[in-house]
Amino acid sequence: MITATHHKIIYPLFKRLTRFMMHRNFHTVVINGQFVDNGTAVLVIANHVSWWDGFWVEYLNQQILHRRFHFMMLEDQLKKHWYFQFTGGFSVKKQSRSVIESLQYCIELLKQPANLVLMFPQGKIHSMHNHNFRFEKGIEKIVSEISPDTQILLVVNLIDYLSAPKPSLYIYFKSLTAKDITISDVESEYQKFFTETVQMHKIKTS
Repeated sequence: MITATHHKIIYPLFKRLTRFMMHRNFHTVVINGQFVDNGTAVLVIANHVSWWDGFWVEYLNQQILHRRFHFMMLEDQLKKHWYFQFTGGFSVKKQSRSVIESLQYCIELLKQPANLVLMFPQGKIHSMHNHNFRFEKGIEKIVSEISPDTQILLVVNLIDYLSAPKPSLYIYFKSLTAKDITISDVESEYQKFFTETVQMHKIKTS
């Protein structure tokens, strides 16, 4: 597998690029959620709806979480976009023995309080209008083997244009710890939060 590094030049540039792109491409960014930092690592579980997803979570990280950013990418995509390796990207190769190695690497990252790991358990991009979630195997193993106090953020990203020429981004998150989630119910816990978030978003934007 390909492991992550944080290049002393590329990673700071990536962080600045994230802020620039967010301000240039979105009318506004609204963050909804409460995060009480207990000093442990952060596992972010988010919906996968676009090319933007990683940038959105990195922006959330810069504004609220303040951790060293890591994210899992398909190995062929990480080889194609090699520069992401130097901004915290590490690889996973589906349907291969190395999947276990990638999951164990993720678990080791989450033992270090300074780290954040972003995962998209859906495994691939889905329409934002898809409200039914099916998580691939692996997320349960991670949640079961990290410290019970490890912080877990359920993140839902939604887009609306309303009357503006540029879209507005709404980042909703719910903060838990690993001990708050029954291992077999990670998918249903996220589904519940997503459904509640969509209903709340409709009220706020109507």
